[in-house]
Amino acid sequence: MGESMKVGVVGLGKISGQYLTTLSGRDDIEIVAVADLDQSRAETVAGEIGASALTVDDLIASDAVDAVLNLTVPAAHAEICGRAIAAGKHVFVEKPLALSVSDGVELVRAAGEAGVRLGCAPDTVLGAGVQTARAVIDRGDIGAPVGASAVWAAPGHELWHPSPEFYYQPGAGPLFDMGPYYLTALVSMLGPVVRVSGHATHSDRQREVATGPKAGVPVPVDVETHITAVLEHASGVASTVTMSFEVWATRMAGIEVYGTAGTLAVPDPNRFFDPVEIFTAETREWIAVDHCAGHREGGRGLGLIDIAEAVRDDREHRASGELALHVLEIMESVLKAGAGHGVVHLSTTTARPAPLAWEEVAV
Repeated sequence: MGESMKVGVVGLGKISGQYLTTLSGRDDIEIVAVADLDQSRAETVAGEIGASALTVDDLIASDAVDAVLNLTVPAAHAEICGRAIAAGKHVFVEKPLALSVSDGVELVRAAGEAGVRLGCAPDTVLGAGVQTARAVIDRGDIGAPVGASAVWAAPGHELWHPSPEFYYQPGAGPLFDMGPYYLTALVSMLGPVVRVSGHATHSDRQREVATGPKAGVPVPVDVETHITAVLEHASGVASTVTMSFEVWATRMAGIEVYGTAGTLAVPDPNRFFDPVEIFTAETREWIAVDHCAGHREGGRGLGLIDIAEAVRDDREHRASGELALHVLEIMESVLKAGAGHGVVHLSTTTARPAPLAWEEVAV
């Protein structure tokens, strides 16, 4: 296996537990340091996993750290990533890559010049669900893709989250919070997007925290909460996308890909292993597809594992900064189109990540 990649984790919020579970106990990844604005939390986590509790500055500067796992809030993504890259560290960051395309462009440029790897969530697309769906498309089981639809809709995170304010601030909302899962899956399966149109709005519904010590506290809304878009892929395929915090119930959630010979039901891109189904002109019924690509089991952190193996094998990693930048521009362009700018042409593009063979990366 060779020497392990030494990782420092910045940001120990709720999502960090999933990453730590995936990455702990591996031969190729060693978590050597953690940092958080709450020093007591950092010390607690460090004690649990046998790492050092450092300040953010000391962690980024540490010669013992090869890579920084950035799990901070979106508003801090660009700053922390930029500092880590400048210090010569590989970086994997939670989605979105940054709050603006301009910041994302700078991160990708800086990583390239520094000769370090920049990766970004979601890495759920490396799971067996989306990877098998991609394999179904690539081998022609539904014929030539013509269109796709992607829908994620819910009434709002304030109904379950004890501190949901973040979800209604710039850098979040349904598009930036959930959109990366769906858009990354669409790009991975169908290729890059060249132009978008869209509509974005929000209701006047008064939102309040429903659970926990903040129950009853109003939640200010500073983002659009219902977004609908049409994406034109370079391949000519058109995808329709709806992301919403305004829907109490729907029977339309998920991703479907429509081809000349059938329809593919893609599993939840926020999960790693769910059923894949196909309906073809020949069968005229829904049939489950055996998983044949990606990880049978996995969790958040697969993207960083892929970076470690890519560095070792001298190949491109899959959940790349370029892919995340393209997804970021799709989202920014959808909001621009929704604000009355009509059809927006994208300036970025990306290659489809290399497909992942069945359990290619050991988990």
